[in-house]
Amino acid sequence: QVQLVESGGGLVQAGGSLRLSCAASGRTFSQYAMGWFRQAPGKEREFVAAISRNGRSISYADSVKGRFTISRDNAKNTVYLQMNSLKPEDTAVYSCAAPRTIVVFTTTVNDYKYWGQGTQVTVSS
Repeated sequence: QVQLVESGGGLVQAGGSLRLSCAASGRTFSQYAMGWFRQAPGKEREFVAAISRNGRSISYADSVKGRFTISRDNAKNTVYLQMNSLKPEDTAVYSCAAPRTIVVFTTTVNDYKYWGQGTQVTVSS
């Protein structure tokens, strides 16, 4: 079982930056690939970024490439999402997640089993 808690969301003006953190429980955190997803009102949850357990494989949605950076610190059981040059269309609830199988690296939302509560990111124009 994996428990995840996000933090770092808030209200920011367009062009600003936020850094989201996801703290994970369990001594097996380093064995899980991790992902970030977001969901805007009236829209389906969409993939944002994913990182393999050792950080060597990384994937981003086209909409955030060049602006967002996913990273992890296994010693701290934490995964991060650095968000720069934020746009109003980035407004959403952002959630971190772990897949059903600990070593799976995937961008597919249905492959993920463990989810945090989410943190709200609002970008004003």
